[in-house]
Amino acid sequence: MVRFRCDESVPPEDHAELWTVYASVFGDYSDYQTWREAVWDKHSVREGFRLARAYDVDVLVGFAYGYTGEAGQWWTDNVRRVLEPDVAETWLGGHFELVSIGVSHAARHRGVGRGLMHVILEGLPHERLLLMTSSDPSDPARRLYASEGWHVLGPGIGAETVIMGHRLERAGHNSIPTHRHMG
Repeated sequence: MVRFRCDESVPPEDHAELWTVYASVFGDYSDYQTWREAVWDKHSVREGFRLARAYDVDVLVGFAYGYTGEAGQWWTDNVRRVLEPDVAETWLGGHFELVSIGVSHAARHRGVGRGLMHVILEGLPHERLLLMTSSDPSDPARRLYASEGWHVLGPGIGAETVIMGHRLERAGHNSIPTHRHMG
């Protein structure tokens, strides 16, 4: 049985464990040190940081992480350039940016990704959630997000990507429509 946990900080001794899963899923950095310096060390200290982990027995099989997105951060600033101005104004700044969900190949198709998403979003103080994913509607990650109520807000930063948003319902708050939906 897979067990989940969510933390707001990560001790240094856990970084290598995350790298193992990250590298097997994404493969976009050549080595641990490069990934740490380019991504992890910056992201893990941002306001609102959260890390959800999934373990099968005592083996890490998946993770998800994010933080509060604000102006002046690379992703938020670049998303502002590609979204329609009214959409960017409505969604960006103070949002929760779901940066990555990664599940090892052996643990896929067992609800681990969905479980990670639920755990990381549980009790979030943010109302607006954003992520970037494949523009292919048949992509498994994209299908997962859509099944959880995420909607396409506009094009992504890179080729064949889209920005998706989701609003957490709060008592006394009205949901703002996503303005437009694409593919």
